[in-house]
Amino acid sequence: MSLQVVYGESRDRIRASLLAEQLREVADEGTVYLGYPVLATADETVEVDALMISRAHGLVAFLLPESIPQDATEWEEAQTRQDRLYDVLDSTLSKHGALRRRRSLAVDITTVTVFPGPVEAPASDAEGSIYCDLQDVAAQIAQLPGMDESLERAVQAALQRVTTMKPVKKRAAVQDDASRGAVLKVIEAGIANLDQWQKQAAIETPEGPQRIRGLAGSGKTVVLALKAAYLHTQHPEWRIAFTYYSRALQEQIYNLVTRFAFEFSNDRPDEESLQIMHSWGSASRAGLYSEMARAAGTTARDWNYARATYGMNDAFQGVCRELLMIVKETRPDPVFDVVLIDEAQDLPPEFFQLVYHFTKNPKRIVWGYDELQKLSESAMPSTDELFGTGPEGESLVSIVNRDKEPRKDVVLPVCYRNTPWALATAHALGIGAYRESGLLQHFDDPELWADIGYETVRGELSLGSHVALRRKHDSAPAYFREQLTIDDAVVMQAFDSQEAQDIWVARQIQQNLAEDELEHDDILIVLPDVYRAKSRAPRLMRTLREHGIPSHLVGVSTSADTVFVKDSIALAHIFRAKGNEAPMVYVIDAQYAARDYNAVTRRNTLFTAITRSRAWVRIVGYGSGMDVISNEIDTVREKGFELEFTIPSRATLDRMRRVNREQSAESRRSVRQATEGLQMFMEAYEAEEIDLDDIPPALRTRLVTKLREELPGDDA
Repeated sequence: MSLQVVYGESRDRIRASLLAEQLREVADEGTVYLGYPVLATADETVEVDALMISRAHGLVAFLLPESIPQDATEWEEAQTRQDRLYDVLDSTLSKHGALRRRRSLAVDITTVTVFPGPVEAPASDAEGSIYCDLQDVAAQIAQLPGMDESLERAVQAALQRVTTMKPVKKRAAVQDDASRGAVLKVIEAGIANLDQWQKQAAIETPEGPQRIRGLAGSGKTVVLALKAAYLHTQHPEWRIAFTYYSRALQEQIYNLVTRFAFEFSNDRPDEESLQIMHSWGSASRAGLYSEMARAAGTTARDWNYARATYGMNDAFQGVCRELLMIVKETRPDPVFDVVLIDEAQDLPPEFFQLVYHFTKNPKRIVWGYDELQKLSESAMPSTDELFGTGPEGESLVSIVNRDKEPRKDVVLPVCYRNTPWALATAHALGIGAYRESGLLQHFDDPELWADIGYETVRGELSLGSHVALRRKHDSAPAYFREQLTIDDAVVMQAFDSQEAQDIWVARQIQQNLAEDELEHDDILIVLPDVYRAKSRAPRLMRTLREHGIPSHLVGVSTSADTVFVKDSIALAHIFRAKGNEAPMVYVIDAQYAARDYNAVTRRNTLFTAITRSRAWVRIVGYGSGMDVISNEIDTVREKGFELEFTIPSRATLDRMRRVNREQSAESRRSVRQATEGLQMFMEAYEAEEIDLDDIPPALRTRLVTKLREELPGDDA
């Protein structure tokens, strides 16, 4: 182990870094936070220049004044600052039961003032107060007593604010220690500490852009919310924007940021300075795009215009491109000090280029990127692709990590949302690892499997290699394996009819509510087919009602921003469900993903639906198409949730993307017409009604050339 240093918003970064290096000399474990946490009293905010939490040396808080006291009055001021720091730490930690022993705090607090030069401290001062300089600080810390592991974890949890991230449900109705509700109590209590990667991502903010990446469920939204509240408290004069893609995330993000801000400052965030906005916005609510349009002195385009002009799939990219052209011509002034972007993988490059322009130097832009939201991505876009390049082709954004500096590129490798079995099942179905007609999609860089928490069982991660993969043991928190069973975590059921499927789902939810001690908002039903959701949902809702279960369709029965409603089961199509999660997820009509038409999109939809689950997932469907899905799930289970397949070669990968690309209605019509024409030609040729020489020479040459390009003799 080694001492971990987390580089927060220090008032004096150079001296704070020098202090950290001195502490490395004496402590070989624990964490040092620079410029964190921010602590609040009823009257003021108290800043901590550095804080060390170590089993060997306990809890130590540091102040780094700019000058050495010259007289008794200045010494009294230095002592008062230490006393105030001690009091606010004591008050903060005393709120946590795990840190109390009856009427006393269970952990000793040491306060240290590190002056810029040698000092001779007053003889009479409170116990646990140290005054020294950088040269002497290591020797002073080496003499301090330590604390046990349980206390260290409790202190970390209290100071990292994660206990306020998602308040643990009281679940007062839970009576049976073996019920699913009881299991959830244990799991929710287990999510009490940021891991080391989340800690760095949340607190460290470089002077410039930062990327935070990881699987869905790795904590990106929480990290961004904590960072937003932290920066707002440190710099209340800054204008900070927090934006996101899925409208359903609005309430979750608002609640997280508000709770974190209140913890830091005992007050709600100033909504003029810290703005939480959808990436686009709507007629009733400003979005980041519409705010940027206003700053550029132009009118934001609405959805109806964008869809009519650019089509449904390219609507937002189209209006961002329009605005970017205006911005490049008029060069309006930047208006934001910080912009935080969640769900960056769903937003177009033009949006990032607009954000870059409207963010003041040094371009504090932080974006959270889902490593594998789209399984067919050739590669994560580079910063040049997202933000563009300068006049000479130079990179505008660099995210290279350097030693002893805040990290600019942070990977979150642990998935806290999904069980390892649900995640392996989702990936197997998503890429078609056990699909009868072969692999459907893959990404360019096989090493990405290692980045997202898989280890190689057989073979190697290289193009063209046969490989077997499984989830790493440490890529998921221990409570999944301790509290859940494989057979219950992922359940698949196939039915002969939609009616039989719906009745089974209703009866299972009855049991979840009556016997399993789950609550209505612990359950989410996902409908994969977005375009038929409005007509499909009422049939299931009627069946639920017949079983005494109230339900609602998100975005129809409720606003687009509200997913869960008290005493009602949420049904959501995949776009509404995306970005949300629930302990128990029912993925219905899973046969939707079995069709070959637009197979990649359908498989990605199934992948996303399964990964909404926080503990249990039920994958159900009906008809012959469900046989395809159930066979693949059975194979995953038989193989112990390993993924075994041949990684495509470069040529095969390119061909897979062409063959399996999503097609528009116009494209499908063109393919059908061309196929019919080729069929007529082949029939006439085989009947010797026409000869190859009847084809015009230029067309014949083009056809032969294309066939040679598309069907190479050697696929390697």
